[in-house]
Amino acid sequence: NLYFESASVALRPRIQGTTQVFLAVDGQLVGLIALSDQLRSDSGAAVAALQRRGLQVVMLTGDNEQTAKTIANQAGVDRVIAEVLPAEKADVIRQLQREGKKVAMVGDGINDSPALALADVGIAIGTGTDVAIESADVVLMGGSVVGVVTAIQLSQATMRNIKQNLFWAFGYNSLGIPVAAGLLFALGGPLLDPMIAAGAMAMSSVSVVTNALRLKHFAPTV
Repeated sequence: NLYFESASVALRPRIQGTTQVFLAVDGQLVGLIALSDQLRSDSGAAVAALQRRGLQVVMLTGDNEQTAKTIANQAGVDRVIAEVLPAEKADVIRQLQREGKKVAMVGDGINDSPALALADVGIAIGTGTDVAIESADVVLMGGSVVGVVTAIQLSQATMRNIKQNLFWAFGYNSLGIPVAAGLLFALGGPLLDPMIAAGAMAMSSVSVVTNALRLKHFAPTV
């Protein structure tokens, strides 16, 4: 209706990025309801933290393009792919992978499940549907997207810890096993008591476990 379109154009600066519902009585416009998504207060900080790590953030949504771009601008998202049907989300993930990208998909709905399963890393919001949670590789306990940043930081800290443990265990055993086998005695030195060798081996395990326990004090930075 031309009348409704004219009203929408006149109000566009105030309702841009919203979905409009017109109210009419006997063909006369009496009101307009503008619906918009509410951006979580921590979304911008989460997106910025991901970008600082060199990650590209893409919004994949079924909303209309104008609404999606408005939300993306508020959150600082790099790229928007809007008006995507549920069945097409997996196709978008596949296309991003063809471009040589490693894709982590974050979702919480039933229609996100195929994309979560296809992504290199599927991350489900803990407050989402059971189907999405079962399809994901990682499940966030809370409903905040900041959990994505925390999960990445924790996984990187865990990998560093594992590498440290492997390095020290390899070095410790490379020196300790020959000594326990009698290398010092063969070179004219003392013969190591087996109890001392057993104690040294136990200390090796204790040092690895102690280093791993440092992860209990992990504190994310966003």
